Amino acid sequence: MKARPAKGGGRWVAVPPERLQRWIDGFADRHGPFESTGDDHVVRLAAADGALAECHAPFPPLPLGAPRVATLVTHARAERLVGVVLVRLGGFAAGVFHGSRLIASKVDSRYVQGRTAAGGWSQQRFARRRQNQAGQTYQAAADTALRVLSPHLDGMAAVVFGGDRKAVDLMRAERRLAPLFALEAEPFLTVPDPRLVVLQETPAQFRAVRIHVTDPP
Repeated sequence: MKARPAKGGGRWVAVPPERLQRWIDGFADRHGPFESTGDDHVVRLAAADGALAECHAPFPPLPLGAPRVATLVTHARAERLVGVVLVRLGGFAAGVFHGSRLIASKVDSRYVQGRTAAGGWSQQRFARRRQNQAGQTYQAAADTALRVLSPHLDGMAAVVFGGDRKAVDLMRAERRLAPLFALEAEPFLTVPDPRLVVLQETPAQFRAVRIHVTDPP
């Protein structure tokens, strides 16, 4: 649960669903009793000493109703069927998770010509070759995503994308992928080159409850 500074003040903390109730109890121990408010995306904990914790639910909306904290904890712990598609220039991965368990996957790597410092026609030739290789990678990534995720789409709660944003944005033009992008959910996963171990670790990102903490004045 490493914290990172938040733009505009405070800090962000990503809390695993299984530790969320413990984190909230610790917030109360540190800052005193709190009042909970919010909506179907965020539960806000305003403590007696002025501290504020804004808990952003994974895969909103949250069911509306009291008690908000218990609803958030139950919602976060739910074991959903989630698709994951990771794309970078040199490879791609697609997987289906039930909770944190990977139940279907395919990972592949592709060679893409590195950049060259040569000028003139040589540089243009390398650029065209690199562009063609990148296009083939994205086409293969689209084929793989469809093959792995399509059999599970009917019961899928969301599809999370990650890797390189430009690569994923280029894939949006693929009409075949429209059913996947229709289920797109945050967060966008920041990962290195997609490998099986990288894919297996993605639930730590997409299942986490992101909390913006503002300390007392």
